[in-house]
Amino acid sequence: MPDKPRIADPASITPRIGGGYPERFNAHVGGRIKRALTDALGLTQFGVNLTELPPGAASALRHWHSHEDECVYILEGHPTLVTDAGETILHPGQAAGFPAGVADGHCLINQTDEPVVLLEIGARNDQDEGFYPDVDLHAQPGRYTSENCFTRADGSPLDDED
Repeated sequence: MPDKPRIADPASITPRIGGGYPERFNAHVGGRIKRALTDALGLTQFGVNLTELPPGAASALRHWHSHEDECVYILEGHPTLVTDAGETILHPGQAAGFPAGVADGHCLINQTDEPVVLLEIGARNDQDEGFYPDVDLHAQPGRYTSENCFTRADGSPLDDED
């Protein structure tokens, strides 16, 4: 007999509010609300977050991934996509993709007075590194198995005040 399907009500998933960066970098994503849908469903090979960006909040620090493709799908609102090419306003029903290994940092910023709701979809590759071109930060491989994976961009340890 097959297992029952795994079903989750996003409203029942405990949200992660703010960022998971070293403290001095978290103000940029303050107020961001993420609900890890795939975690709630017991899935491990890819990740999907239901993310809400209140006015003024960003999805992340501008970044790119070494080993992970990433995709966002806009459900509500009009976030501004920021990349090396500049800024683009996205609309509900639009998707944007970011191939692994392409050194073009990206993030979404809610520059409107209304909330933005989106799906973030990506792989869970423990070899992945995150590069943050606007700040002195680098995510080392192992972020899915270690909570302390951040260093300076040159690989040196962060200072105590970071």
